[in-house]
Amino acid sequence: MSISALLSQYGDRYLQALFTTWKLTAFSFLGAFLIGILVTVLRVCPVKPLRSFGDFYVQIFRNIPGAALLILLVYALPYLKVLFPYDVCVLIATTLIPSAFCSEHLMSGINTIGVGQIEAARALGLTFFQMIRRVIIPQALRSTVLPMTNLMVATMLTTSLASQVPMRPMELTGIVSYINTRSAGGVAAFAISAVLYCATGLVIGFAGALIDRKVRILR
Repeated sequence: MSISALLSQYGDRYLQALFTTWKLTAFSFLGAFLIGILVTVLRVCPVKPLRSFGDFYVQIFRNIPGAALLILLVYALPYLKVLFPYDVCVLIATTLIPSAFCSEHLMSGINTIGVGQIEAARALGLTFFQMIRRVIIPQALRSTVLPMTNLMVATMLTTSLASQVPMRPMELTGIVSYINTRSAGGVAAFAISAVLYCATGLVIGFAGALIDRKVRILR
């Protein structure tokens, strides 16, 4: 089936899948961003058990495959009497894994902060949480705009995990499986989804570059 024929027959479904991918990306990245900040605070706090927990969290979710985590959520948790809807399982999987990488990016940003600034904050009598809120996290975020942009693109691609479970509405990878089980979509069906993925990634990259130029810390 040609691309024009696919678009004429399934164009509305492709648009719905694109919006679903955008929605999953937005919610997953926001959740990963917030969790990443929390885990980073734990990793730099003065309480050793909390630091250990933060490091353990990152090591676990940075190294577990997304498909394996999704299988655990969908098929293993019911044996423990814990049931989540398919879309919630996908959202959890696509949030926890990027959150570990978000914490790593923030730690790299923190390492760019001069020791003198931390000592000055302590000399002014700022508490740990005041230093985190006013000095450390703001500068770390400004130093990691481009890595966070890459993380958002990676999160968008991770949403393809949704194609592994019968989720409705479908995202850009799931729609390809849907089409190929009903028509001879072939490579053309994948090509349309690939173009939409690439276009979304380019928009995210362009927006990230603009933000980076505005907030970049010149050293």
